[in-house]
Amino acid sequence: MQRAREMLQQAAPRRVLLPERGVTLALADWGGDGPLALLHHATGFCKGIWAPIALQLRQRFRVIALDARGHGDSSKPDPAAPDSYHWDHFALDLLDLARILAPEHGGRVALGIGHSFGGTTMLGAASRQAGLFERLVLVDAVIPPPHGQAQANAERSTATRGSTGERARGRSMVEAARRRRSQWPNRNAARQRWAQRPIFSSWTPEALDLYALDGLREREDGSVALKCPGEVEAAVFANVLSVDVMPMAQRVQAQTLWLWASQGDFSRAQYDSLAARMASARVETLEASHLVTMEQPDLVAQAALRFCAEGA
Repeated sequence: MQRAREMLQQAAPRRVLLPERGVTLALADWGGDGPLALLHHATGFCKGIWAPIALQLRQRFRVIALDARGHGDSSKPDPAAPDSYHWDHFALDLLDLARILAPEHGGRVALGIGHSFGGTTMLGAASRQAGLFERLVLVDAVIPPPHGQAQANAERSTATRGSTGERARGRSMVEAARRRRSQWPNRNAARQRWAQRPIFSSWTPEALDLYALDGLREREDGSVALKCPGEVEAAVFANVLSVDVMPMAQRVQAQTLWLWASQGDFSRAQYDSLAARMASARVETLEASHLVTMEQPDLVAQAALRFCAEGA
């Protein structure tokens, strides 16, 4: 884990209180002399996962990654409280954070990158204030069905007592998150266990090390536990249908690159449809799975740098 530890040591830790949001967000600042790039992780993960990408981006940007509420070293509202992890909260947290950081770095966020639910969150923040974000890179962002379709799916599922569709899939993800193992004797034991699981099989060794170092906290007895508890991850998944992406996308003025993972969970047609309704957006294919950020980080970093070089 030495290389991953050295990468994380290059990031200065910072905590930012968001008084109106009632949370404090933890940041990792990888430095760089350029304009601000702000990075948002996927559900259940953490800021440290971005290290291989952040270190490439800082040749052009001042790179800062965050832990979302409930994740990493940020505040953890009670997942049992109603709507604590409604997806609008994540977008509003990110918006307030961007409003604090942007004046420190030229007045706006030159580049916002979000992976999976982090991409949806980035879109939600940018949709709420025109001009705050200059460019967005959305890495296989989560696209829930439109509210009307989601309701129809729910009613159809209830009527047929079936287990198919978005509702059933969402329920399965919630239950899996609640059952997820969260404690291990030490970091090495956790990492070895993850390496045996299919979901982690394509991760780079570096990504596994980064997750073990930044995604786990030490307990008083010397064991380690996930910084993002299963109950929080389950609450995030349970609220996936609380967001409607299309109206958000139509309000975004930032130049936007949708990175579609060809082996991921969403169709290229969904992204094409959204991009066509935006002020300035296009879709690029990555020959990768949904977890591309941890499996092929160079693909993400190079796509982002190419996109930002356009028109420079």
